[in-house]
Amino acid sequence: MNLEEALQLADKIVFEKTGKHLNDLQEAVLRVTLQRESYKDIAKEFDCSNGNVRKAGAELWKILSEELGEDVSKSNFCSAMERWQSCNVLNFAENVSTTLTVCPKETHPPDTPDSHQPNQQTSHPTQPATPHQDLDEMPELGDFYNRNTELKTLTTWILQQHCRLIALTGISGIGKTTLAVKLVQQIKDNFDYVIWRSLETSPTFAEFQADLVQFFSQSQPQNSLENTQKPLPLIKYLQKHHCLVVLDDIHHLFSSEELAGKYKPGYEEYDCFFKQIEKLSHQSCFLLIGWEQPIKLPQLKSKKTPIPILQLTGLDIASAREILIDYGLTEIDNWERLIHPYQGNPLWLKSVASQIQELEENLIELLPDDAILLPEDLKDNLQETSDRLSQAEKQTLSLLATKNQPISLAQLLETTQTSPSDLLNTLQSLCRRFLIEKQGNLYSVPPVLTGQMNFLFFSSTIVQ
Repeated sequence: MNLEEALQLADKIVFEKTGKHLNDLQEAVLRVTLQRESYKDIAKEFDCSNGNVRKAGAELWKILSEELGEDVSKSNFCSAMERWQSCNVLNFAENVSTTLTVCPKETHPPDTPDSHQPNQQTSHPTQPATPHQDLDEMPELGDFYNRNTELKTLTTWILQQHCRLIALTGISGIGKTTLAVKLVQQIKDNFDYVIWRSLETSPTFAEFQADLVQFFSQSQPQNSLENTQKPLPLIKYLQKHHCLVVLDDIHHLFSSEELAGKYKPGYEEYDCFFKQIEKLSHQSCFLLIGWEQPIKLPQLKSKKTPIPILQLTGLDIASAREILIDYGLTEIDNWERLIHPYQGNPLWLKSVASQIQELEENLIELLPDDAILLPEDLKDNLQETSDRLSQAEKQTLSLLATKNQPISLAQLLETTQTSPSDLLNTLQSLCRRFLIEKQGNLYSVPPVLTGQMNFLFFSSTIVQ
């Protein structure tokens, strides 16, 4: 169902329960849910706190849960509404069928073809084209700029090498989700079940497992014995069926202000589950997408069972140039001067291109050679990444940002009081976040993170 249909259906359900239609805040909660946006967007629009928005959302999910007969939340609203709608259609069809059976039947000779046609239609109802694909939380495919090599790599890992667990990582805005959407569109028909889930709301493992088990159990044939029994554990469904499960925004399972990939307290069950996925025998695949990968994921690697990790980097010059041309910037002579500081990051380039387009196309030619444009939306994006960093990472980045050239580990050790072990752990975490560049044994900070970004990142955490 589309956005307006879902809103109308939700309004009808709420009205039948409370006698009141959806208010503006409730409607806004549903809109951002359906459009894969966050509650903070509503808070800005209504000039209220995130807490008030979440409270309104919680009240709405409670009403819908009571009426739909299942736990409804931001993560499963779309699928819950479609199940409720399908159930009502089936009930209506059953009522019609019951009514028709009490009417006198026209008799035919037993040998005539007509006598068999109604029975054939009744015993073999038309099945949906994609009965086992839950892609409600998968975004629409955006602009796809020359990721064909990466697309081929992922396809090979999944369809030919039958990898059970794959990580797709990269800095915010680099195009991970877009690549995954393109991948799913191309290979989804090779699986019995395809599921896309965003972990933006940080569901506990119990909530996540219950959500997937509910989807699997409700997708079983109506005459299946499992339908009358207690649902199986999640791993059993993955062993029984050929499944592709995509988990986007996996970094929301990890702690902020810690080194990359450390689980939040109470979320360690995900670690145990991912180990199961890698070690147990089954025919399914999990694709993990996020700014960070689980810190223990590389430890599961071995020569016999490697876990593929695709670290997505920036676009090449030709592909990045396509973005600038799409934004109308056709008169720039030195493309590399604009592309290089932003590491070919599609989101960053779009932000800068939009600012140049709004102001003046030759703006880049008027600025000093080392000038870095930082539109406000780009600052917000980088700040969101910065907020996840540990104090040690911020201090190390601040130190690197003050250097005019790449420096070695030995030079870093001479200029900091951090122990060698802690410094190595910090550098490893920053590399996993794609916030520092390593060439040989030399480390540096990308241009977009230096200069003005030094203040943006570290003004509140200056090393004493």
